[in-house]
Amino acid sequence: EFETELVGAGGKLIVVDFSATWCGPCTMIKPYFHSLSEKYSDVAVHAQLKIVFCLFQDVATHCDVKCMPTFQFYKNGKKVHEFSGANKEKLEETIQRL
Repeated sequence: EFETELVGAGGKLIVVDFSATWCGPCTMIKPYFHSLSEKYSDVAVHAQLKIVFCLFQDVATHCDVKCMPTFQFYKNGKKVHEFSGANKEKLEETIQRL
């Protein structure tokens, strides 16, 4: 289902937030992450931001996630960028750039 979601989005930007409820930094950045989905939902110049929360271990393992939070960025079904950590500025900068 994860791969189907990525391919089905075409050229739209998909940001995947790998997080856990027990992760302090994950909890800290979650509201900001949600606010970015609203901020960039109608932007035509940039790719549409789509949120996919992955809470399943098999998907995290498949995506080679080593720590949380990890943000992976996909376009046309392919990963185009990734970073780990609750860095708000880096998250928004990456969304704007991609």
